[in-house]
Amino acid sequence: MSFESGNIQAVPTNIITGFLGVGKTSAILHLLKCKPNDERWAVLINEFGEIGVDGSVVAGQHSTDEGIFIREVPGGCMCCAAGLPMQTALNQLLAKAKPDHLLIEPTGLGHPKEVLQALSMEYYQEVLCLQKNITLVDARNLSDSRYTQHETFNQQIAIADTVVGNKLDLYQDTDKANLIAYVKQRGQTNTRVIFIQHGEIPFSALQGSTSSSYQASLPHHHASGSKPLVSEADIPACGFLKAINEGEGYKSIGWRFSPHKVFQCEKLLVFLTGLQVERMKAVFITEAGFFAYNLANDTLTEIGLDECLESRIEIISDRLDDALEPQLMACIAD
Repeated sequence: MSFESGNIQAVPTNIITGFLGVGKTSAILHLLKCKPNDERWAVLINEFGEIGVDGSVVAGQHSTDEGIFIREVPGGCMCCAAGLPMQTALNQLLAKAKPDHLLIEPTGLGHPKEVLQALSMEYYQEVLCLQKNITLVDARNLSDSRYTQHETFNQQIAIADTVVGNKLDLYQDTDKANLIAYVKQRGQTNTRVIFIQHGEIPFSALQGSTSSSYQASLPHHHASGSKPLVSEADIPACGFLKAINEGEGYKSIGWRFSPHKVFQCEKLLVFLTGLQVERMKAVFITEAGFFAYNLANDTLTEIGLDECLESRIEIISDRLDDALEPQLMACIAD
């Protein structure tokens, strides 16, 4: 796990968390636009699914030539297995990037207090300088018990220095007041609440030391030990690889495709718009170019990418349909 830290000291580090589909990746993409040209920034992205899509989305719009370095930890909460997956990925990222700033995005179904504990170990105390913890929330979800009764959702509120009410343009009149009241009940005494749209977090919200405590140890039951990363495995001769994950009341299913598998845009859009799931994110090589897709709150968005090494898709829901795979395969061009 060790790495040669050299002159890597007190790297300003922010955790940017939030539940499924709240817009964490969009917020990170916006923050990367704020990066000074002479700085090197690193982003550690954790995903619930085994495939890993967010890193491809970010990398498809930014490159190391711009001083931006990306590392993924797919397959569930990155602080599991005694923190080894996160520490290994973080150490590799720090050694490669030697960053001026570090952003960490835990999965929306992860355990942010355990992530904070791992980052607060003596091992990292000289290397990292923990700054404000940011939690994104869609205030419309406060009327849904799947969120308010979910331990992870409430833990995300509890660790936040700043709660960001994202998607403000979609709120009803009472949504802002409901979020302020909920944070007052569940958050820290000095937690700040701000409201934005399209993930446009002001860079100033990241600045300043976190006031969160890292001493509490919560029950955290996951299988220990390491397993091969599906996100990095060789794709077999059939041209695709599938992976399934389950936890926190949700299931994920994902696929990776060989680069020679080209998708038809029209068929792909029919498939994606017909999905009735909690969350979908994907990058595809199509006959019309490279695209990233995101489905959250029944809204599908499409973003053009500069590059895409292979097609990947991850679907998260409380139940999954066996028909998904044949429907997806039917979108591949002959």
